Amino acid sequence: MRFLAGVLFALVFSGLAAAQAQPVNTGHLTAELVSSAQGIAPGQTIHVALRQQIQKGWHTYWKNPGDSGEATRLDWSLPAGWTAGDFVWPTPHRMPIGPLVNYGYKDEVLLPLTLTAPASARPGETVMLKGKASFLVCEEICIPESADLTLALPVVAQAAAADPKWGPAIGRTLAAAPKPAGLSAAFRKEGAALKLAVAGAPLKGADVADAYFFPFSGTAIDHAQPQAVERGPEGLTLTLAPGVDFQAGAGPQSLPGVLTLGEGGPAYELTAAAGPAPAGAAGLGPPPAKASGGGAGGLNLATAALFGLLGGLILNLMPCVFPVLAMKAASLAGHGGGAHAQARRQGLAFGAGVLATFLVLAGGLIALQAAGAAVGWGFQLQSPPVVAALALLMLAIALNLSGVFEVAGSLQNVGSGLAARGGTAGAFFTGALAVVVAAPCTAPFMGAAIGWALGQSAVVALTVFAALGVGFAAPFVAIAFAPALLDRLPAPGPWMDVFRKALAFPMYAAAAWLVWVLTQQAGADALARILGAAIILALAAWLAGAAQRRALVGGRPLAQGLAAAALAAVAVGAVVWPRYAEATSTAAESRTAGAAYEPYTPERLAALRAEGRPVFVNYTAAWCVSCQVNERVALSTKGVAEALSRNGVAYLKADWTKKDAVIAADLARFGRAGVPLYLVYGADGGEPAILPALLTEGLVVRALDAAAKPS
Repeated sequence: MRFLAGVLFALVFSGLAAAQAQPVNTGHLTAELVSSAQGIAPGQTIHVALRQQIQKGWHTYWKNPGDSGEATRLDWSLPAGWTAGDFVWPTPHRMPIGPLVNYGYKDEVLLPLTLTAPASARPGETVMLKGKASFLVCEEICIPESADLTLALPVVAQAAAADPKWGPAIGRTLAAAPKPAGLSAAFRKEGAALKLAVAGAPLKGADVADAYFFPFSGTAIDHAQPQAVERGPEGLTLTLAPGVDFQAGAGPQSLPGVLTLGEGGPAYELTAAAGPAPAGAAGLGPPPAKASGGGAGGLNLATAALFGLLGGLILNLMPCVFPVLAMKAASLAGHGGGAHAQARRQGLAFGAGVLATFLVLAGGLIALQAAGAAVGWGFQLQSPPVVAALALLMLAIALNLSGVFEVAGSLQNVGSGLAARGGTAGAFFTGALAVVVAAPCTAPFMGAAIGWALGQSAVVALTVFAALGVGFAAPFVAIAFAPALLDRLPAPGPWMDVFRKALAFPMYAAAAWLVWVLTQQAGADALARILGAAIILALAAWLAGAAQRRALVGGRPLAQGLAAAALAAVAVGAVVWPRYAEATSTAAESRTAGAAYEPYTPERLAALRAEGRPVFVNYTAAWCVSCQVNERVALSTKGVAEALSRNGVAYLKADWTKKDAVIAADLARFGRAGVPLYLVYGADGGEPAILPALLTEGLVVRALDAAAKPS
């Protein structure tokens, strides 16, 4: 019986034992193999790393060691069917050695790589992985050292949990390692200098004073020479000293490497092509005249403008626009019975308001990014004071529609919200308000167009945004110029008063939604503040209406109107000043109605991918109505929850309700300037699948099932 119990204990222990490695001291460093997971399942891919604990004052080398040195190597002796990938090299340090400059690592470094088990691996066994690591370890002298390393890794039936020590450490290393970020880069030899120009969204507004380029080729540049930085409007140009690669013949046609923005700063992989500078960089003269190709996703100006036009048209059908449909409907209702000339004027005014507001918002976004702010499309609703002021504006419009007070004397002007000077002005400001409320939504085609545009020059970007505005305004303007459609509307009459008051309720709903958004950003304390301001504003509206009707005792409309204006100013001031507090997270925020999720961080994503798990990342915001609709109709359903569970998919939520530079950078990397964005990372690694902006339960379930299957 004791023997049987011992056998059972051994079997259980062998399945639960964590990966074990034996550190080896080579003389000037200690090396070992460490695993991100406590085991590996048949067919699974995980990350392991070669860890180096380097003696103080000594260093080892990067993949390109610089002027001298030799890169670290690891030669595996793996069992049949097991495979290992190449190192993921962290960003190196510059190491001046007399007249030379080398690239390498000091203190401690992890060099991660992928390890894949064969499908034939048998759970319950422990595989012994062996590799010979070779280092050149240097101080003032260099000493070749090596170590025979082993890693005992249990084979388990299902994906094992992350190693509590090395899983997070390897995840952080992978997250910080240089990656492609959609940068456009070109180089050209000018006399004795080599000009490298780089442009793209990650560089707009970034501090590039300490930028440095680490080439993958050891003979591309003279590493010991300084790299002068010239700032461009949307990028930079480095002046390098060419190496032997450029001393004879035409030289290479590509220049791959890593661009860093200073020691410890962000780092990006890029491959520069021989040719003219990308738009927005400096130092290589004007950008190429040919507009084909360039930019994220292979877009050019014509294609991006077409996508913007289509995206603007579709934006009229997105949930964000529902609150302002009431104003559009009220405006159209006033043109029945043959008021064609007035309808055309208001249609053009509405279009002008849409176009002007799109350009103003785009200009503000471009300026903020150029100043270094990590913002994207919909940035106005990331500010609690703006959200609060918009909530009061929606309430004021609703009270106006309900008849509490009048902005103008006819229903044709209802819905202008900001105008008190006639129907044309009302139509203009209706268009402006429609854009402010609707802009946070991202329609199909729209996301790619905006993402590309924000990586271009200001003129190109504004052209794309203008196309977006034209598409958004086009349906309403077209109806205003369609007499046959207008003639089908009934002539103005008493029915319009009932219609007007019914249309107030979508605006009350919009105000309530914005109050909810505010509480997500600034917590429960903001609720009392906005409700108090709403009561004051309602009182101001009542006083204004009474003054208009001269209904109060004494009949003093001027005094009553002044009191109403003062109260309205107090209400707005209460929500704009002072500063709002940050909302605090609660445990309830980590669950939806149908599925548990974790807050997104790049480190957590890297750790999960290192475990070989499929991952679903939901980039969302409380102010994004499309995001909330997708949440209710697709992501919170039982079918999606079951698909997440059966496929072992980790669900991460990247909440952009408040400003977040990390999420903004992620969106830019995938050619997006706003939310929603849905990414599904497969278990086999590689780039994620990008889901559409409008989701269905079936679409998400199919994507999750596909992510769990080996390719």
